[in-house]
Amino acid sequence: MSNPRTRIALLGTGLMGLPMARRLLGAGFPVSVWNRTAAKARPLADDGAEVAATAADAVRDANVVITMLEHGGVVRDVLETHGVREAMPAGALFVDMSSIQPAQAREHAAQLAARGVGALDAPVSGGTLGAESGTLAIMAGGAAADFERALPVFAPLGRATHVGPAGAGQLAKLANQMIVGITIGAVAEALLLAERGGADAAKVREALRGGFADSRILEVHGQRMLERDFAKRGAVAVQLKDLRNALVTAQPLPLELPITSLLEQLFASAAEHGLADVDHSGLWLELARRNGLG
Repeated sequence: MSNPRTRIALLGTGLMGLPMARRLLGAGFPVSVWNRTAAKARPLADDGAEVAATAADAVRDANVVITMLEHGGVVRDVLETHGVREAMPAGALFVDMSSIQPAQAREHAAQLAARGVGALDAPVSGGTLGAESGTLAIMAGGAAADFERALPVFAPLGRATHVGPAGAGQLAKLANQMIVGITIGAVAEALLLAERGGADAAKVREALRGGFADSRILEVHGQRMLERDFAKRGAVAVQLKDLRNALVTAQPLPLELPITSLLEQLFASAAEHGLADVDHSGLWLELARRNGLG
């Protein structure tokens, strides 16, 4: 059961934020919402949300502020330009569920701590399906006490794991996105090989299920490739951003990531050929284009 004293503000009601807000409302939390494009937040009024005119208005009375925004630059802009950092009451908890660079998450946490506001970086995996069904994998970085405070809020959204101090949640998300992007490339190439070689690609996918090559990517994204269903759930542009964030994060460690580098180039090529706004399984289209397949 939700605590009626826990008031949530959710900033960013796009593909992920909107179903997450609905999950929180369904769990009984009072939720105020805001989105840069106001029309994307308005449908939540029918679900019982308070639609705020500004981000600062949304957070002014909130105990927990959740952001689900495009990238770290937007998170910083919302905190600074839109006045969220100043408007949050002391003692509130800021939970950034966007996917940003670990260094940015640590910077935001330090700035908020100076104002008496706790912070977690808690990006998610599971896509829109996970957001709708409340089965997201939530990777949280920050103080253990803040993680414990957030658990009742995380419960309607999915399974949360505390993975370390500030920035560690974003490191976990980068690891997730490296595996996702690389595996999408492997599944796409394997299915293209099967198709070009004369096998039934759908039957090959079926044959691989249950063996060492099986994965959620083969199951879900492989099916999208077979059906040529590349409607956006997680965009090529977002996958590319995350791979680039992984490479930026690895550089000063220093750590060489040659496989991630190759996939970054392939997703960049896909974006350059007009695929930035299709589902990231649409990397299949870029690889098919290179091989003269439709």
